[in-house]
Amino acid sequence: MIDNVRLVNHSEGISVPQTIRIATRKSPLALWQAEFVKAELLKHHPQLEVQLVAMTTRGDVLLDTPLAKVGGKGLFVKELEVAMLENRADIAVHSMKDVPMEFPPGLGLTVICEREDPLDAFVSNSYTNLAELPPGSVVGTSSLRRQCQIRATFPELQIKDLRGNVNTRLAKLDYGDYDAIILASAGLMRLGMEARIASRLEPELCLPAGGQGAVGIECRLEDQATIDLLQPLEHSQTRIRVTAERALNRRLEGGCQVPIACYAELDEPGDCLTLRGLVGSVDGTHILQDQLSAPLEQAEKLGIELAERLLAAGAGEILAEVYGTG
Repeated sequence: MIDNVRLVNHSEGISVPQTIRIATRKSPLALWQAEFVKAELLKHHPQLEVQLVAMTTRGDVLLDTPLAKVGGKGLFVKELEVAMLENRADIAVHSMKDVPMEFPPGLGLTVICEREDPLDAFVSNSYTNLAELPPGSVVGTSSLRRQCQIRATFPELQIKDLRGNVNTRLAKLDYGDYDAIILASAGLMRLGMEARIASRLEPELCLPAGGQGAVGIECRLEDQATIDLLQPLEHSQTRIRVTAERALNRRLEGGCQVPIACYAELDEPGDCLTLRGLVGSVDGTHILQDQLSAPLEQAEKLGIELAERLLAAGAGEILAEVYGTG
């Protein structure tokens, strides 16, 4: 194990990290995100040494079972968090849509980077969009959020689970196991595969997951020197949007793998935030949607208020049924 060596700034009495270790999953997309953070850190702090500590998580191993049945997407972050708590790593880089609502004591989300395209992508070798698919066509996605919204509009399609990293999912499509698959646009763009996107699913058709397209950085809350080094990577507008989305999810007590969607947008002047939220039954027969707007500084409150409205409309009963059958 390589210790985190630090230089002391005697003029300020602050211990400054000389080496930062990034805990990351081994999937191509996770490694891209870690390399992105490494490059950004070196751009702002050329004297740093940045090391990647790649590890396999339970979510990477349990590929034969839908995430909803084995604990949700938190399976992708636990091992990374343990590495930080045991001082085998200093920071962890996550897709924000995979980050659980609560953090272990001593850890926190210290930076949210600028958001990439948050929309879902329709990927097919034969069709341009969902509306073109003939009845009975097989669409691959393990996301309950995507499943419920697609079933609501296209009940004639077959939805089948699809696990694995981006390359694995594309290979299953190319092999003919599916007529189309749904992936996050951001992941395909980051991996240089934007050409595989036949079309994007507009929010009116499929509202994205909270935090989708954004990269977050988690670290030990006591490590102020590392937190300070990370600050140039913070994107305030993305944090505002993701804060509202996660507040809604938290109030609904939604894990990462439930049929909940939420998407916050800033208006053109940048002083008003509009949040759309959705809760649906997995079979798509019951969909609740609503939206609210508020000033930027009320992002957390906005998410909670919209969640309350969804709960008043029956979201709690829908989610209880999902949890009961999961």
